[in-house]
Amino acid sequence: MVEDEPLLTARANAADLGGTEPVAPAVGAALRFLTAAIGARAVVEVGTGCGISGIWLLRGMRPGAVLTSVDTEPEHHRLARKSFAQAGFATNQARLILGRALDVLPRLSDGAYDLVFCDADQAHYPDYLTAGLRLLRVGGIVVFNDALPPSAGPAEDGASELADMVTADERLVPLLLPIAGGMLAAIKR
Repeated sequence: MVEDEPLLTARANAADLGGTEPVAPAVGAALRFLTAAIGARAVVEVGTGCGISGIWLLRGMRPGAVLTSVDTEPEHHRLARKSFAQAGFATNQARLILGRALDVLPRLSDGAYDLVFCDADQAHYPDYLTAGLRLLRVGGIVVFNDALPPSAGPAEDGASELADMVTADERLVPLLLPIAGGMLAAIKR
């Protein structure tokens, strides 16, 4: 997947800022595909970064749809807003919330979202799954980036626990896509 100028600029901003690893182009393409496939109108993103995944999500969403993106870093939000504007999105298409996802997600409406995308601390992926399932409508999709466990540590524990939870939950139809660090998606029945 070839990235255009807004995505390349957002990727350069992320490299300059450091500290976050943007989604790979293949992950972005998969996000756009998933949001388009379900006609997403409302999406939650955990981990705004510099706006790369947000651009991909917004490009797949229906006209007039709203992306709600949560991040702890004000600079990420500043750069994401700039990236969204450069990509041609109106300011009201992205609601950026500053704070810890585990503090913000409980304040969002139950069953009001079509897709929840998590690209943040893998150690918290099990908690994000629990919160995401509450937020999703039936037929909605929860997606985790870098879902393949790394070599060791809390991230491995979180990714492994996430995989076990998704596999054991009969409300979910899961799929692990072997792109980048693994993308785990599950449809809520």
